[in-house]
Amino acid sequence: MQYFQSDFLDFVLANEILRFGKFTLKSGRISPYFFNAGLFNSGKKLAFLAKSYAAAIMDSGQQFDVLFGPAYKGIPLVSATALALNNNHGMDRPYCFNRKEVKDHGERGTIVGAALSGKVLIIDDVITAGTAVREAVEILQDNNAKLSGIVVAMDRQERGNRGLSAIQEIEDAYQISVTSIINLRNIIDYLESSSDSILEEHLESIIAYHKEYGV
Repeated sequence: MQYFQSDFLDFVLANEILRFGKFTLKSGRISPYFFNAGLFNSGKKLAFLAKSYAAAIMDSGQQFDVLFGPAYKGIPLVSATALALNNNHGMDRPYCFNRKEVKDHGERGTIVGAALSGKVLIIDDVITAGTAVREAVEILQDNNAKLSGIVVAMDRQERGNRGLSAIQEIEDAYQISVTSIINLRNIIDYLESSSDSILEEHLESIIAYHKEYGV
């Protein structure tokens, strides 16, 4: 596990962004953990999240020309990540995002910020069904841009109806690499190395869940 991943897990546990217990997912499955990216809801939390995105991007070696944040959740994520890449790694990259409604005055159009062109790296929180990614790819294609990769905060590594996870389906469909700050395997490794008896209590149920639904 990379340093930024263990730091990330420390942070999300301390701020109850990652919680353990029994949670009913949209799929109907009962999950022993829940990651709520919506709780990165303060300046401090967003700054930390952006720093983690930037570290994951640098570690992955992803090659790209511009960062893109799909509306609406991707807008603060891409803005903050571009800032963190510059401040923490000296990488100054243009970024942009889309608006849901076409603007017919001012700068017009649906893209705000830099030109959406060249190799594009999408910044998003999670990938569930992959619908948002397909919508983003359509936007890229409309602008003659090429999807080079995607970065998300959490990969549940959980298979869907086809036996693949949503992320694996995206990687297969678009022949790209999806980078995550953390994944379920990182959570298991973290719990296995923990000396916290309260955290250790959840390890068995998470391993069982991974064996039943994991990829």
